[in-house]
Amino acid sequence: MDKWDEELQNTRYQEIEQLIAWKKLEEARKLAVSLIQDTPDDPNAIALLAHICLLQDQYDQALHWAGQSLRHDPENTLAWFVRSNTYYTMEHWKYAMEAIIEGQRIDPYEPHYFFLRANICNKTSKFEEARDLLLKALEISPENALYLANLSYNEALLRNFSESRLLASKALRLEVESDLVYLYLAWSAERRNDYDDYLNMLKNAIRLDPDDQQIRKEYMEGLQKTYKLYRVLLYPSTLAKRMKPWQVLVIWIGLWIIFRPLVIVFIVLYYATYWITRLMVHVKLFGWSFRR
Repeated sequence: MDKWDEELQNTRYQEIEQLIAWKKLEEARKLAVSLIQDTPDDPNAIALLAHICLLQDQYDQALHWAGQSLRHDPENTLAWFVRSNTYYTMEHWKYAMEAIIEGQRIDPYEPHYFFLRANICNKTSKFEEARDLLLKALEISPENALYLANLSYNEALLRNFSESRLLASKALRLEVESDLVYLYLAWSAERRNDYDDYLNMLKNAIRLDPDDQQIRKEYMEGLQKTYKLYRVLLYPSTLAKRMKPWQVLVIWIGLWIIFRPLVIVFIVLYYATYWITRLMVHVKLFGWSFRR
């Protein structure tokens, strides 16, 4: 490829990346496909298409094109980034960790890998390990509001509530237009039992991205939790999340043997409260119509 062709290629890359930044994903996809047709063996162009597929929630396609890119260049950084994030989003934790570890080997200064690993650790109650990973991410990118919001959530999981609030304030000073930052700060506030702040963060998140299914679900649950009786009945499941599975099983069996009638009453009361508060939230948002 001569210098003129190389400059033209770089211009096309930049145009695609700009369209991605503007969230004009379909236009970006068409340009990426056109680029691949002109240079079918270019791993960077193929990785760009994989990235667009991930952003469009087309996970099988994202994995396919990331794999094609890696076939041409086994150490393509964007392809490994896409592969890691796709498996993570699909909640295939084993494959996600394998891809993250390989991605970090190739690109050790990419902070997002630490962020993904921290989230996986939090899901398995390895809160201290998750905090260490987030601190490493912040060493590389100290003013990343998403990492600070996640660290705020992590500190809340560790019951370091004062530190959690300080980190939340810092994250908001840096970024007030990110739905993900607000979502993590909502989880952080919930763990601190700051329910007014929890709902306010969710309102901001859904304002910024009203079509995101996860945020819509979290917002509906947040409105349910404004009813104190529902929060009280939800408390045992909140405690259970902090325990190991075998501990939950042993406690559940013990309660069932000793307090079976009370356990049955609690289950009935919990589900009755859940559906009643869910109905009240629906009526509050949509009225009595059940068509959205």
